[in-house]
Amino acid sequence: MPKPGGFLTPKAIANRVKSKGLQKLRWYCQMCQKQCRDENGFKCHLTSESHQRQLLLFADNEEEFLDTFSNEFFDMFMELLRRRFNTRRVHSNIVYNEYISDREHTHMNSTKWETLTEFVKWLGREGFCVVDHTEKGWFITYIDRDPETLKRQEALKKKDKLILDDEERIMKNIQEQVARGESHGSKQTEFTELQRDDEEEKVTFSFGSSAGMSAGGSKESDSKTSQDKKTNILKAAAVSASKKKDSSRKESGKRKSALEEIMEEEARKKSKLTEKKDYWLRKGIIVKITTKRLGEKYLKKKGVVKDVIDRYTGVVKLNDTGTKVKVDQVHLETVIPNIGKPICIVNGDYRGVTGTLHSLDEKNFSVTVKSDSGKLVEGQAYEDVCKYSPEDS
Repeated sequence: MPKPGGFLTPKAIANRVKSKGLQKLRWYCQMCQKQCRDENGFKCHLTSESHQRQLLLFADNEEEFLDTFSNEFFDMFMELLRRRFNTRRVHSNIVYNEYISDREHTHMNSTKWETLTEFVKWLGREGFCVVDHTEKGWFITYIDRDPETLKRQEALKKKDKLILDDEERIMKNIQEQVARGESHGSKQTEFTELQRDDEEEKVTFSFGSSAGMSAGGSKESDSKTSQDKKTNILKAAAVSASKKKDSSRKESGKRKSALEEIMEEEARKKSKLTEKKDYWLRKGIIVKITTKRLGEKYLKKKGVVKDVIDRYTGVVKLNDTGTKVKVDQVHLETVIPNIGKPICIVNGDYRGVTGTLHSLDEKNFSVTVKSDSGKLVEGQAYEDVCKYSPEDS
């Protein structure tokens, strides 16, 4: 005979209140999804028939259960990191403590990661987060690759560029107006220093009563002044010639040597930055899959990129089976063909140029590409070129 008011007794109410909150994680069974309140209850559960049946199911297909629990843990952890912290740098323990505060979460001891440190390192290797280690522990930063977020960032960049273009246009108009005003303004007279010759002109005066003497005196003064003018003109010509020689010497001294010009040209070439994008996928290239998330059968398989979605995701058709898979570019790597085979430059200044592989430079990890037009493009890094299939482009 049941006890009167069993559901509403103080003991039953107290048991329900205790079981509602978060309890010890070590007394939780993930296969049975049962939480025990103490060690004795957990031991009793381990010896129960229901638990033994769940262990037999787990033993039949261990990898499937581990992958299922690992994927659930990863999805819930990343969703919390995206919604709660977004792209802010945060300590991994803070995120994990908020994650386990949910009573129905997937426990880490049922996944393929034994510790939180191992899981954080895996996130960094797979490219899901930016991971860095300090004296205070492991910090993670979520990498947002949502297409809507990328579109919003591109729109903001375009808006900033338009604002800068407007400001530059206004400044250019102001400078043109200032230059126009200076050119049409009143021309200022240029003042030069007063230059005198060493020998000044001699002025002679004749005082006499007779007209013959005055006439003779005037003739002598005219002849002297004409000779003085000739000597002054010759001196001025000599001074101007010497000034021209000095100026030509100064200009010749300012001229740069051929070695200096070559050094400046090399410096300009080195200072020129190669403009690279953070996306490199394109149709027709042959890539290799480097992730285990799709399964062991797809690891290190090669295929042709048939389509590119949102710049960062490619639809790859495998060469051996013909299966099509959708893979992010983080889990793909470029393939270097044999010499003489088709190749495509996927990043850098010559992005989109196709041709054939001319030579390899294994010391500098670069190649030389002979384009379809016959031009040799040297110094292309391994990650900036990829094997190309023209019929699939």
